[in-house]
Amino acid sequence: MIPSTPFQYELWINGQEVPSASGSKFNRKSPSHGVVVGEYAQADATDVDAAVRAAREAFDRGPWPWTPGAERMKVLLRATELIRQKKEELALIETLESGKPISQARDEVDWTADLWQYAASLCRNIHGDTYNTLGESMLGLVVREPIGVVGMITPWNFPLLIVSQKLPFALAVGCTCVIKPSELTSGTTLRLGRILADAGLPGGVVNIVSGFGDPVGARLSSHPDVDMMSFTGSTKVGKAVIKAAEGNVKKVELELGGKNPQIIFADADLAAAADAAVFGICFNQGECCNSGSRLIVQRPIVNEFVGKLGELMRAVSTGDPLDEKTKIGAIASKEQFDKIMGYIDEGRKAGAKLQLGGNSLPILNGQFIEPTIFADVTPEMAIAKEEIFGPVLSVLAFDTVEEAIKIANDTNYGLSASVWTSDFDTALSASRRIRAGTVWVNTFLEGYPELPFGGFKESGQGREVGRFAVEEFTELKTIQLHLGKKTSWWATSHEILP
Repeated sequence: MIPSTPFQYELWINGQEVPSASGSKFNRKSPSHGVVVGEYAQADATDVDAAVRAAREAFDRGPWPWTPGAERMKVLLRATELIRQKKEELALIETLESGKPISQARDEVDWTADLWQYAASLCRNIHGDTYNTLGESMLGLVVREPIGVVGMITPWNFPLLIVSQKLPFALAVGCTCVIKPSELTSGTTLRLGRILADAGLPGGVVNIVSGFGDPVGARLSSHPDVDMMSFTGSTKVGKAVIKAAEGNVKKVELELGGKNPQIIFADADLAAAADAAVFGICFNQGECCNSGSRLIVQRPIVNEFVGKLGELMRAVSTGDPLDEKTKIGAIASKEQFDKIMGYIDEGRKAGAKLQLGGNSLPILNGQFIEPTIFADVTPEMAIAKEEIFGPVLSVLAFDTVEEAIKIANDTNYGLSASVWTSDFDTALSASRRIRAGTVWVNTFLEGYPELPFGGFKESGQGREVGRFAVEEFTELKTIQLHLGKKTSWWATSHEILP
C-alpha cells in the first residue's frame, strides 16, 4: 500500500539524524505510481565535509578500528537481525522508490541480511603472515590494517543490497565510512544508519549523505581525508571517480557495467537454458549489471530456441510492483526509460529482427516497457555491444566454440557470463577462456556471500563479497624485528655508545 504521506529522511552524521546545512530538501516520485513517496535532506559539499570529519575522527581517535574482532562481529550480527525484523518496511521503500516488484524487494532484504551475517564471520578471521626464515637475528611480521575512511557511492537498481556488498566488509576490518546513495533510491540506505546505531555501532563510524552526484559524489571522491573510494555504477561515472581520486592517490574499487553473454550449445538442457534466459533479462526489469542481455545460441537450434523464449516471455507479468504476482515492474527513471526505448529504435534501424515486445506499456502513471527480444543480431550492432540496462535481449548465432568465445569476449565489458552444455570439456574450456569475473555453468545469476564478485576490463577493478572482499579495505604493513645485539655499519673503528 502506498503511504498517505511520503517517508521523511534526514542525513545520518556522527550517529544521529541531522538536516542538511542549507536546509534544502528534494523528493522522489514513485516511477510506478507517479506520486511522491520520499522527502530527503539535500546535502552539499559542506555536509560531505562534516560527514568525512566524523568518519576521520571515528577512525583516528574512536574505538572501532581497535575493537576486538569478536565485538565487531556481535554488532554486525545484531544488524543482521534488525534488517530481518524490518524486512517489510525496507522492501516497501525499495519498491516505491525503484519500481521493482515487492516480492523481489523482499528477497533482496533476505540476501542483504545474509551478506551482513557472512561479513560478521570474517571479523575474527583477518590475519597477516610471519617470516621466521630471515636469519636468527630477524623476525618479519606482515599485518593487515584497516585502510581508513572509505567513501562509498551506490546506485539505484539494488540500493540496500549493493551497499551491503561493501559496508559490512569494510566494518569487519575496522574502517569508517561515508556513503552517498543514489538520489533516486536513498531511503533504505538512510534507514540503515539507525539500524546500525541500534545494533551498537559507535557514532561516526557510518555516515550517510543524500543528494546529487554534483556536488556530493564529486566532493566525496576528491576529498583529501578519504582514504579509499568504493563505487558501483556506470563505467562513465566510474572513470570520473578515478580522476577525482587522483588528488591524494586514494585507492579506488569499482563495480561497473556489463554486457553479459549466455552461450547456449545445442546439447544443453534447452528448457532450463530458456528459463534462465528469460530470468536473466527480466529480473529487475533488466536494470542489473549482471543482466544476461546477450544470448549466443548455436545455429542449429537458434530458431527453435527463440520461439521458446517468446512463449515463456509472454507469460511473464508486467504491472503494478505492489501486486504480489508482478514479475516486471517500472523502469526507475524517465531518463533510463528514454535510453532503453532509444536502443530499441536503434536495433530496428540496424536490421535486427524484432521478435517480441519493443513497446512501452500504459500501466498506472509510470514507465513500463515490454520485455523485448531481437533476433538476427550481429556482433557489430550497438544492441550487441553496449549496456542497455533494460529488458532488451539480443540473440546472436554461432557455429563453433571458437566463434562463441570470440563473440562473448567482443565487448569492452567483462563482468559475468554463462555456458550451457552437457559436455564437461566444452563447459570448462569455455569458462577458462571467457574474460569475465564470474562464469556460471548450466545456471545463471546465482550468488553466494562466500564467492567474490567483480569484473574484467571496463567492468571494474577489485572484488566485492567473499573473504577476499575484506582485503580490499586493508593495507599491508611489514614489521621487522631485530633480535639480539645490533652491529653498526658506520665504522667499526669508532666507539659505539652502549
